[in-house]
Amino acid sequence: MSTESTVPAAAGEDSDRRRQFLIDLYGVMAYGELSAFERFSSDARFSPTLHDRAAVGRLAVTEFEHFEAVAAQLEQLGVDVETAMAPFQPSIDAFHDRTRPADWYESLMKAYVTDGVLGDFYLHIAGALDSETQKLVARIKENTEQISMIAARLKQVLADDPRLSSRLALWGRRLVGEALTQAQRIGIERAVLSELMRGQDPDRQAQATGELFAQLTQNHSRRMNDLGLTA
Repeated sequence: MSTESTVPAAAGEDSDRRRQFLIDLYGVMAYGELSAFERFSSDARFSPTLHDRAAVGRLAVTEFEHFEAVAAQLEQLGVDVETAMAPFQPSIDAFHDRTRPADWYESLMKAYVTDGVLGDFYLHIAGALDSETQKLVARIKENTEQISMIAARLKQVLADDPRLSSRLALWGRRLVGEALTQAQRIGIERAVLSELMRGQDPDRQAQATGELFAQLTQNHSRRMNDLGLTA
């Protein structure tokens, strides 16, 4: 009798936990995309050429489309997007306050570094979820076209003015530290990583988390090398 009543309760608890996990994932992604839209919109105004202004403006439009896609998923879950984003607003705003770029070139590097690191982080998380969620996160976070466009412009900038290399390399090193800290904060504040690995031995959880952040760092180093900069 007790077994029959416990199993459905446990199943319901798992279902509720998974739903909250998705709400948190979509919430942090939604606010991240909204913030990226605002960032690119602002950056476009300070672009050195009209071509750059149009290109960065397109990036802003893409980020807002991503925001709308995530908001639609939250709506399907019966959750208001503002409610889902609210828990993440303070830490994401604080992150952007700490990493305020000095000029347009640093803004471009910030997008290249932070979008790359956090994109890898979300893709890793989505890999343990259902196929629909994986497709949505991949659509938003792989950012192949965006990253390629930003990388190409950064390479051109560095070729035109080699003096920027040391400054942008140093800025990139600061950004990756902040981006990794932000990923850890997301994982801890809403128990994202612990929920993802729930049921695993604590030592294995710690090992898996270490491996994840080592991979994020390695991926960042590869992207910096692609620019000809030292990570």
